[in-house]
Amino acid sequence: MILSAFSPLLKLPALAGLTRDTLLRMDPETAHGATISALKLGLAPQQGQPDGAELRTSLCGLDLANPVGMAAGFDKNAEVAAPLARMGFGMVEIGTVTPRPQAGNPKPRLFRIGPAQGVVNRMGFNNEGHEAAFARLKETRIPAALGVNIGANKDSADFVADYFLGVERFAELADYLTVNISSPNTPGLRNLQADEALKRLLGEVLSARAKARMRVPVFLKIAPDLDEAALDAIAETILATDLDGLIVSNTTISRDMVVGLENAGETGGLSGRPLFALSTRKLAQMRQRLPALPIIGVGGIHSAQSALAKIEAGANAIQLYSALVFGGLDLLDVIKRGLVAAVRAEGKTNIAQLVGRKTADWAEGRIGG
Repeated sequence: MILSAFSPLLKLPALAGLTRDTLLRMDPETAHGATISALKLGLAPQQGQPDGAELRTSLCGLDLANPVGMAAGFDKNAEVAAPLARMGFGMVEIGTVTPRPQAGNPKPRLFRIGPAQGVVNRMGFNNEGHEAAFARLKETRIPAALGVNIGANKDSADFVADYFLGVERFAELADYLTVNISSPNTPGLRNLQADEALKRLLGEVLSARAKARMRVPVFLKIAPDLDEAALDAIAETILATDLDGLIVSNTTISRDMVVGLENAGETGGLSGRPLFALSTRKLAQMRQRLPALPIIGVGGIHSAQSALAKIEAGANAIQLYSALVFGGLDLLDVIKRGLVAAVRAEGKTNIAQLVGRKTADWAEGRIGG
């Protein structure tokens, strides 16, 4: 995927002409690489005014200037966390990173569904591995919370052991860690969401944190394709641990929302606007099961209204990515301004006062259907 609003800032000859329309005409992965290059060269907008008090958010003991984060998947190798933070994100999540470098799945593996503002990817955790990301992050300080999304190598003999290594490696650098077991692009990975496998996984991950002697918050990222029985089982398992939070959700394997559109039949996970209703309903259903657990809502946010809806469904904070492909970086400011306006319109003083006020409506399908 690709950010697409750098055209006023791309002054170097090699990057000239990278308007949003030009980027959208490129192969998606090529365009993504060009955008990463622009960010590394410092060619990115920076936030002007500080965020207002209405947006200040506490999440697992982390003080965020605002509750809007960059989701994992954009900065896979921890190359541009600082530029992203300076744009005004309240948190930046890098990765997914695996213990060993891996090339990911064969290309092409990234596809836009333009009319629906959706994206299908089957990247396959392509990344340079723990050591490359660690070396970069060791030298990085950012004005936002730093999340590290950890995964398992495709050819690993023991996926759980890979997550243990991820916690060990990044506990000292990350403000929070995300255990990503919900990508559909690593065969067998989503099986870790089930019963005994999840119990073992969380046991090992939290053991690794204890061994590291770092009380870094740990989040679990789940799929939107789980039925209510699976949600019950996950909630029960979480309640038996001291897991810090949940991220709902990853991409979906469903194509019901984009039937008949170009690229809709490509294998992989669907993200972007078509995912919004499904992921938000699952978020609300998990909020009902876990009333006190911090939850980050991600999936299909594309406007200030959809960001607010995710919060009202039960999210303490939110993340976006795919919408920036089509809406550009201005969307970040649009969302933050919209959230401030919503807080004021309700006569409240902080966005936290709007969290979960429509959970039941979303969970039971009275809205978002």
